[in-house]
Amino acid sequence: MGITDNGGQSSSSDRRRASGGRTGGTGAALSHALHPLAAADGLAQTFSASAWVKNFASQDWIAIGYFGILLVALCAGHGPNRSVCLERVSADFVIFMLCLALVRGGMLRWGGAASGLLYRTTFIVTLLSSFFQLREILPAVSPWSDDATIYAFDLRVFGFEPSVALDRYVTPVTTEWFAFFYFLYFLILCVHVLPIVYVNKDPVLLGRFAIGTLLMFLTAHVVYMIVPGYGPYWYLKGTFAHELQGGTFWRVVRETVDAGGAQKDIFPSLHTAAPTFFAIFSFRHRKLVPFKYTWPLVAFLATQIIIATMFLRWHYLIDVVAGLALATCASLLGQRVADWEQAKRERLGLQPAWTPLVYPWSRSAED
Repeated sequence: MGITDNGGQSSSSDRRRASGGRTGGTGAALSHALHPLAAADGLAQTFSASAWVKNFASQDWIAIGYFGILLVALCAGHGPNRSVCLERVSADFVIFMLCLALVRGGMLRWGGAASGLLYRTTFIVTLLSSFFQLREILPAVSPWSDDATIYAFDLRVFGFEPSVALDRYVTPVTTEWFAFFYFLYFLILCVHVLPIVYVNKDPVLLGRFAIGTLLMFLTAHVVYMIVPGYGPYWYLKGTFAHELQGGTFWRVVRETVDAGGAQKDIFPSLHTAAPTFFAIFSFRHRKLVPFKYTWPLVAFLATQIIIATMFLRWHYLIDVVAGLALATCASLLGQRVADWEQAKRERLGLQPAWTPLVYPWSRSAED
C-alpha cells in the first residue's frame, strides 16, 4: 500500500524538513545531527553515551519504558515460569538496546538503508516477540482472573452482556461470517503496518502512525497484567444455548487463538482498538492516497470485527468500550507526540526520529 501525497495534511516542506532535506542539504544535516560521532565516510569512529541518549526519540523511550515495566512486573510477580519469562524479556530488551546503540549511537550511518531497515525491523520483531511471550508472562505476573468482576460490571452498568444477548443469532452461517472478519484483523495489521513502515517515504506520516500504534499496543499489553481475564467463552461456558460452529474461518480462528493467543488478554480489546485506530488514522489522512479510497472500507471492517469479538464470545462489552477509548486516545496523543518530537529534533539539530527508507536499487541518478 504505497503512500503518496495528494494535498494531504503533511506538506512537502514538512517531509523535506523531517528527512533532513532532500535538495542539497542531506549530507550536511546528517553530519550535523551525528557530530561528533560520524566520521567523513559516514561510519562512527567513537561511541558517545551522552550523544546516544540525546538522540533517543519518543518511540525509543516508549519501548524502553515498556520493557522496563515488564521486567519490574515479572520481578514482583508470584506466578509460574517467572525466571524463564525474565530471561526472554531481558533478551528482547538487550537486542533492542543494541539496535539503538548501532543506529542512534552513530555506529551505523543514520540515513542509510542498513540502519533504517535494522531500526524498523528490530522494533517490530522485539515487540512482536514480547506479545507472543504474554501467554506465559500474564500468568507469571497475574495468576488470577478478573472475569467475574468484569461480567458483574457489564451487568451493573450496561444491563446486559452482548455475548449472551447475541446467542440467539448463533448459526453456522453467522459464526462463519464473523469468524471471517475476526481473522481479517491480522490482514488489516499487515496491510497498514508493513507498507507504512517499509515503503512510505513520509516521515511525518510514519511518526504519527508509529507513535499511535505503539501507545495503543503497549498500553494494552501493560493493562492485561492489571486486569487479566479469559473472556465469556471461558467464564460463561455452559450458559449458552447455541454452540459456535462454522466452517474454514471459524476453524482457523480457533486454531490461531489456541496457538498464538495470550489467553488472558481481553481488557482492553485490541481487536477493537487496532481496527478503530486504523480507521481513525485513515480518515484523518483521507487527503492522502491510498487513505482517500480505503478509509470507508477500513471503517466498515472495523465495525464487523468489533461485533465479531462479542459474537464469538472473546470479549465483554467493557473490553470493547475500553478498546474504543484506547484507539481514540492513541490517535490523538500519537499525532501530538510525533509532531512535538519532529519540532524538537529540528530545533536541536538532532537526527530525524525516522529517516526516509531509500533502498539502493530505488535511488535516482540525482541521489
